[in-house]
Amino acid sequence: MLASIRSMAEPLRIGICGGTFNPVHIGHLLIAQDALEQARLDRVLFIPCATPPHKTAHRLAPARHRLEMLRLAIRGDHRFAVDDLEMRRGGPSYSVETLAELKRRQPQAEFSFIIGGDSLPDLPHWREIDRLVRLCRFIAVGRPGFKPPRTNPYRALLVRGHACEVSSTDIRARRGRQQSIRYLVPDAVFRYIQAHKLYR
Repeated sequence: MLASIRSMAEPLRIGICGGTFNPVHIGHLLIAQDALEQARLDRVLFIPCATPPHKTAHRLAPARHRLEMLRLAIRGDHRFAVDDLEMRRGGPSYSVETLAELKRRQPQAEFSFIIGGDSLPDLPHWREIDRLVRLCRFIAVGRPGFKPPRTNPYRALLVRGHACEVSSTDIRARRGRQQSIRYLVPDAVFRYIQAHKLYR
């Protein structure tokens, strides 16, 4: 009984996975699962952006399709959830604004922003990075062979990820060449892309 009371008093540990998810694929899900297990998170929240702020997304599927594919990808997994707050907000999606909104909603929760290990050197260029690190910590997922940088000024937690060469860019290219993307995305996402003729 005492253990259950103590666990109820602990803050919820929530991981954040952001991006275009154009489309979501097994690599996204593996990164989320690796971070959740090794950082002992309670849940991972997938937040698809409306407009990527730092790059031009090639062949960006409409928001409603990307959102639905995410929902299909995680259906039945209670550890994962989807939030459309950036899509509802519209415009370029900046992580600092998203984390500020999440913190307003759940002030007692502990948020961790999940990134790929190769993104660590880019953190100084993120908008309002000093404010962002007060709102969350970073979890950097490195694939096998990843060498962490010599310095870690934002104190990111480094976790080991699975080897996975799948990318949304490759999936879109394969669709353009009329090659199969089966097994690169969850079955439900594969069927959705086929049914809606996306990325052709």
